[in-house]
Amino acid sequence: MKYTFPITDKKFVETLIPQKYPFAMVDGLIAYSPTEITASLTVCPENILATHKEFSASGLIEHMAQTVALHTGFEYHIAEKQVPTGYIGSIKTVEVTKLPKTGETIETTAEILQEFMGVTLVNITSKVNNEIIAKAQMKTVLAK
Repeated sequence: MKYTFPITDKKFVETLIPQKYPFAMVDGLIAYSPTEITASLTVCPENILATHKEFSASGLIEHMAQTVALHTGFEYHIAEKQVPTGYIGSIKTVEVTKLPKTGETIETTAEILQEFMGVTLVNITSKVNNEIIAKAQMKTVLAK
């Protein structure tokens, strides 16, 4: 099956991750390759991780992790397999320089550095209006 990017159908995107409303923190799949993904999230005022008209640092980190989950989920979707559940295994570094406001759209790119036996090491960069607002390196782990 051939896909045209960006994919902005929130319901379809949500089928590609194990998290569901109200905890889904990605709503668009902007670009995909076997070694990289870019996902988006428009921060709504109702978002459970938004407070005082801005997205929390915890929400931003969860969005980053779900971007990695979206990469895995899309990969499994293409292979016609069931989307697996995964977890943040570790966060090596995280730097948040600015929190997004409600109404803003975050675009996050995860570069897959290494994948082995269900453990994925990634570098992640989040931007709002092309301005870098956060960077992280983390490992995610698929549940067995």
